[in-house]
Amino acid sequence: MGILKCLGLPRHQVFTAKKYLNVSSFSCLHTAQNSSVEAHSQDEDVVIALGSNVGNRVHNFKEALKMMKKSGIQVTRHACLYETAPAYITDQPCFINSAVRAVTKLGPHELLAALKRIEKNLGRTDGIRIWERPFVIAPLVDLLGSAIDNDTVASWHSFSSHSGGLFELWEKLGGESLIGQEGICRVMPVANGLLDWSLRTSVMGILNLTPDSFSDGGNFPSVESAVSQVRLMISEGADIIDIGAQSMRPKASRISVEEELSRLIPVLEAVKSMPELEGKLISVDTFYSDVASEAVSRGAHLINDVSAGQLDPNMFKVIADLDVPYVAMHMRGDPCTMQSSENLKYDDVCKEVSSELYSRVRQAELSGIPAWRIIIDPGIGFSKKPEDNLDILTGLPAIRAEIAKSSFAISRAPILIGPSRKRFLGDICSRPSAVERDPVTIASITAGVLAGANIVRVHNVKDNCDAVKLCDAILKRKRSAMESRQ
Repeated sequence: MGILKCLGLPRHQVFTAKKYLNVSSFSCLHTAQNSSVEAHSQDEDVVIALGSNVGNRVHNFKEALKMMKKSGIQVTRHACLYETAPAYITDQPCFINSAVRAVTKLGPHELLAALKRIEKNLGRTDGIRIWERPFVIAPLVDLLGSAIDNDTVASWHSFSSHSGGLFELWEKLGGESLIGQEGICRVMPVANGLLDWSLRTSVMGILNLTPDSFSDGGNFPSVESAVSQVRLMISEGADIIDIGAQSMRPKASRISVEEELSRLIPVLEAVKSMPELEGKLISVDTFYSDVASEAVSRGAHLINDVSAGQLDPNMFKVIADLDVPYVAMHMRGDPCTMQSSENLKYDDVCKEVSSELYSRVRQAELSGIPAWRIIIDPGIGFSKKPEDNLDILTGLPAIRAEIAKSSFAISRAPILIGPSRKRFLGDICSRPSAVERDPVTIASITAGVLAGANIVRVHNVKDNCDAVKLCDAILKRKRSAMESRQ
């Protein structure tokens, strides 16, 4: 049964349609200037909540987004993805839930009809309608920035009966303390599964197949030596293997797509067939969309792009079609120009990195990459001075807070940091040789994890895994103490 609820507001009205698909849900908050008109000449903002607990849940989301686009509903923002235990009728699979913000010329009734058609095409069956539950409110809050700076956002907040709008409702339900509790967690679809990055910090081991990388260039010239290194990193605790076939060091010359693939593909195929890789992820470090596409077709699970789409205009579209997690890193210029005096100018590095990185992620999202597949990397060592890198390491909460002004969903994305063996660490500790910087790398990883990093990219897996385990234990202890006081 669909519900259409109208609330009177100054100069416009809010329409709410709430229904379920495959024991899945679409909820729509719609601002319209004239409720009697089914189609409008101007775009109207809508919020649509999605949920699924039958069949391939992530695939259902993907198909629903495609069908919405074909129906004239253009998605502009995505919430995080949540996995939640079923409510009331508990003898059923867990749900995944999210929400999207979109624009459409459809009127409220026409919009409702379009969403009903999508539900029917995806095999919708009737289910229980639930409002003011955490799994409904969390995605809606994700779509809102912290500032209520226009009438549309204000109208959505007014949908809540609380004076403080959806924010107050979310806090009354428990807010962020609910995540990981009460059967709700934020997840990322990857490798036919769902990754909850809040449970512990993931360790990404670096495999460079380049002759000129700053730390280990030329160390793995053959497929056999590369496979041996991967086997070692997995035995030492790596969760992700990040394979790079093009050097990103300062002043590095760019190689062609063909040369990068000739280095990458033989190793990727060999690594993919390793029995030790069971339960692990393969990342490919590239800024070429053609390399990304070929790598995923050969078994890579995620793409790590140091340029956040700036060095290949096709990258976002390709990633959107590939449906894999995407690491968007902050960098100004390219490896040849990133350390120029112009690219090293910051008044407030955390604020400016947040703004510039968010603008790239917004473009990725508008190109069809859902926020629930995005990982953000502030780009330690890339177009940064030594003091900038230190500010970022300790300023991850400030980066999240700055991004949250525009999007809670993006601010809650996993953060990856990669300070491993970087030159600024050598400058601080007088270690000119990169291989001598492992102890200070461990210290930098510790600082980053305690500040909120979720994934760490390192050369020395074993020792950094130990550091991460200690940090996770400290953070878990801290969370437990806070929960006991509440």
